[in-house]
Amino acid sequence: MSEQIVTRFAPSPTGFLHIGGARTALFNWLFARHHGGRFLIRIEDTDRARSTPEATAAIIDGLAWLGLDHDGEIVSQFDRADRHRAVALEMLERGAAYKCFSTQEEIEAFREAARAEKRSTLFQSPWRDADPATHPDAPFVIRLKTPLEGETVIADQVQGDVRIRNDQLDDMVLLRSDGTPVYMLAVVVDDHDMGVTHVIRGDDHLNNAARQMGIYMAMGWDLPVYAHISLIHGEDGKKLSKRHGALGVEEYRAMGYPASGLRNYLARLGWSHGDDEYFTDAQARDWFGFAGMNKAPARLDFKKLANICGQHIAATDNAALLQDLLAFRDTIGLAPLDQQKNDRLAAAMPVLKERAKTYPELLDKAHFCLADRPLEVEEKAAKSLDPVSIGILGELTPHLQNASWVRQDLEGKLTTFAEDHGMKFGQLAAPMRAALAGRSATPSVYDMMLVLGREEVLLRLADATGTGTA
Repeated sequence: MSEQIVTRFAPSPTGFLHIGGARTALFNWLFARHHGGRFLIRIEDTDRARSTPEATAAIIDGLAWLGLDHDGEIVSQFDRADRHRAVALEMLERGAAYKCFSTQEEIEAFREAARAEKRSTLFQSPWRDADPATHPDAPFVIRLKTPLEGETVIADQVQGDVRIRNDQLDDMVLLRSDGTPVYMLAVVVDDHDMGVTHVIRGDDHLNNAARQMGIYMAMGWDLPVYAHISLIHGEDGKKLSKRHGALGVEEYRAMGYPASGLRNYLARLGWSHGDDEYFTDAQARDWFGFAGMNKAPARLDFKKLANICGQHIAATDNAALLQDLLAFRDTIGLAPLDQQKNDRLAAAMPVLKERAKTYPELLDKAHFCLADRPLEVEEKAAKSLDPVSIGILGELTPHLQNASWVRQDLEGKLTTFAEDHGMKFGQLAAPMRAALAGRSATPSVYDMMLVLGREEVLLRLADATGTGTA
């Protein structure tokens, strides 16, 4: 491709960043980055009654969290209304559009008669070819002159050639009677002026493409390349709704899915590269293209999402993962950690990240290094701290006071201690878990001992045996 590729994401700021919208943004971002092009953002805020600054901020924040950086300034569609209006008037001058004085009552009467006569209800304005000298002094809209014969062919990169008979298309309104431009006009003008070369969006916009192409042709502008991608459905195959779970990106963020994992999973919804399920951002950028896109709706599968996110957590650099985890704690409103707990969490990261699929799972596994003394012992773990076990922990404590605090030596010392007391190590591990973490399900005893350090381990054993102070 010789020209620079330019894609765009154009959300309406009437609510949160929908997961489907996030996937559309991701596809546009990947395609632009794959080709060394530009990824632009336009806020389609012409619906002033429903558009809010808060929604705009939420969308931009969601895109930033997902790591979808954009080029240039963010464009407001509302701010460009004068330009949209000027294009409609230019089409009027060219004879590609016309003034329509039909009232809503007349249009509805036409449709009622058409229904009664069982013919097309597509409105045919009597003003299309009227002599301007007959124009009344009355409110009017400006309509596009759609070709009456032939067909419009959408050369879609995903859906293939989509053919629509022109006699099935109405003369679309471009300017309302109050002079405000309609959304369909604004989209085309903005895409043209922003230099958008590829329009990648949901296939629910496919019918819009045929009508929007009429504006391009009327103005003599180059058509963009269209790619209408499949929508995301729930696991039951039905259109995604609240009953299927989270809909907004901020919900996935709050549930603790890593952004890298969500990017990976969303890329696989409607696009594939062979049988690859897990891949990095660099691989996604290298591989992405229309050839891997599917026509069939993609199905949201939380089990697959969790699995992919787990792989991304495991592959993340420990220092970077620590920062991601701290940022997540901040997102959900947890207090900042003191330096000691921060250091323990950093030391525990290699142990914690294995098999964890979300940040809450990481934090749950990290309970032992974040809990304050004296530990609150769960009911199941408390059963391991019976009088006999407490006595054994009391006997173990002196052996640890002067132990070499490295894994091999600790393993040898605890194994020998267990054997000397006629126990299997698992019988010693259970009360150790209860004493060190207050839980029965924890990382390995040795991992916890190494992360906590000698002093903290001895203090927790003293708490468990009743020989320490809070």
